[in-house]
Amino acid sequence: MSFTLTPLAKGALALGAVAMFACTAGGLFTIMGDDQGVSYTDGTPKIGYFSSGAAPAVRGALGSDSNPLKISIVSFHGYAPALVANGASLTTQVGSIFDKEGVHVEFVIQDNVPTLSEIFQSDTAHCSWRTSDFWAQEQPNLRGADLDARTIMVVDNTQGADAIISKDGAIKRIEDLAGKRIALLEFTPSHGMVIDAVENSSLSARKKQAILNNLVMVNVEEGTAGVRSVLESGNADAAALWDPDLSLAMRIPGAHVVYSTKTATNLIYDVIVCDTRYLTAENRPAYQRFVNGWMKGVDAAKADPRAAVEALKQTEEFFAVLAKDEGDKFVQDLFDGLVWTGIEDNIRILGLAGGTNQYERVYRRFDGIYRGVGALANPNAPVINPQDSIDYGFIQTLMEANAAAKAEAAKPEFTFSDDGRKAAVAAPPQVEKPVIITFPTGAAGLNERSKKTINDEVVPLIENNGSAYFQVSGNTDSTGGRAGNIQLSKKRAASVVNYLVVEWEFDAARFEILGNGPDKPLCDEKNPASYEEGTDLEMCRKLNRTVRVGVNAR
Repeated sequence: MSFTLTPLAKGALALGAVAMFACTAGGLFTIMGDDQGVSYTDGTPKIGYFSSGAAPAVRGALGSDSNPLKISIVSFHGYAPALVANGASLTTQVGSIFDKEGVHVEFVIQDNVPTLSEIFQSDTAHCSWRTSDFWAQEQPNLRGADLDARTIMVVDNTQGADAIISKDGAIKRIEDLAGKRIALLEFTPSHGMVIDAVENSSLSARKKQAILNNLVMVNVEEGTAGVRSVLESGNADAAALWDPDLSLAMRIPGAHVVYSTKTATNLIYDVIVCDTRYLTAENRPAYQRFVNGWMKGVDAAKADPRAAVEALKQTEEFFAVLAKDEGDKFVQDLFDGLVWTGIEDNIRILGLAGGTNQYERVYRRFDGIYRGVGALANPNAPVINPQDSIDYGFIQTLMEANAAAKAEAAKPEFTFSDDGRKAAVAAPPQVEKPVIITFPTGAAGLNERSKKTINDEVVPLIENNGSAYFQVSGNTDSTGGRAGNIQLSKKRAASVVNYLVVEWEFDAARFEILGNGPDKPLCDEKNPASYEEGTDLEMCRKLNRTVRVGVNAR
């Protein structure tokens, strides 16, 4: 059955990239989703309604019944825990989790995804959802409108709900996309995922750029359903999209995953960002109760996923129609592609119990990606330190009160084994990154320059692909004896893996060590220019003297 109702949801973020400065303070007067009148019974204006451009009047403490904490969201199953916590309602119900926490919350569905400037200037909401990658491109523009916000928590982590897929059996890995066309929505997590994967591939710079220059940009109003249609019609060789259209697209004959967030588990997060004008000392208790309630909603939704489906159906028309057309089980199965991030997940993702701060890493990475493709309304906007994009206090408060969650967060998210590695490396890597690591002639030891290269190029790849195993292969050019080159190349790969295990504390079971010697050249030394125009023999040989890191899905 074809499902046609599609929320613009994350796809409409693309509109925000071109409209960041479309509004000015005090210039918006329309509030979406509020048909209850413009004032309370005593005549006090409701938050969100300006009077002659003045700051909005409010009634009662923030988070009270008369002045609920307003949160802008879209129709997306990642927010089911919050709806469960609100009593399967957009407004806090008596006896619900949020009610018991002592905070009244109102969720505002905005599937057209206004910019944060629009949301905050009109006071439609105090906070809004954002994907962490898009937040990196929107915060500089928000500051350009004399506003600012902070992330207060991570609410979900896609682990399979976003993917690059194809129905062409010859396309099995990212490198197979050379000369092919990928359909997607511009400036969305799908776009960022494609750029990240292509940039980390073993394709030549020319071939990488050709892929990125020939993306099939689907009209944002068509959403991911439009992306799915382009793939199905054969007007693109592959597509990058997310659920539920990803799951629907997988029904296309021959459809298969080329690369997804099931492997790149530390790539796409949804977060809640809040207007700093309201993040005051006076209001912090209300925000803390909101974060507490959402985290308890995660536990409740995980314990009873059917209740989470019902909450979505009762609050969001999109899911009511989806369940009617596809069944409740289809909706519930969507939950398998993401993680509703509870307390321990937040602690781990934010690096509060040690380990890498994945949130800051992703923010920094995508700030660079989106600046590179011109997504910022003001390309000259200063780079924002990731630490200045988040308020850690709310999750830290929960961590300090929950030693068990902190201890659990300090454990690895995934476990690895020799048997798991052997099964994973039986298939070709989904993507393979060549890294030019300088070794002394005939030697396999790492110098400081080599270690820096590993830190800058290999470690981020491993961090990004949190569930993956890796093939680390040493390679040589064709000069010298083959047997000696194979032995030396394996020693060099082993040196890299040893450094990753000892210095970065990655699990040794994740790495398969290979010595290819001259047998798997990136560049044909008999025809160097075939790799890329202008490549001479010496450059060709240098390309072949790389350590390559292949990403293998478990």
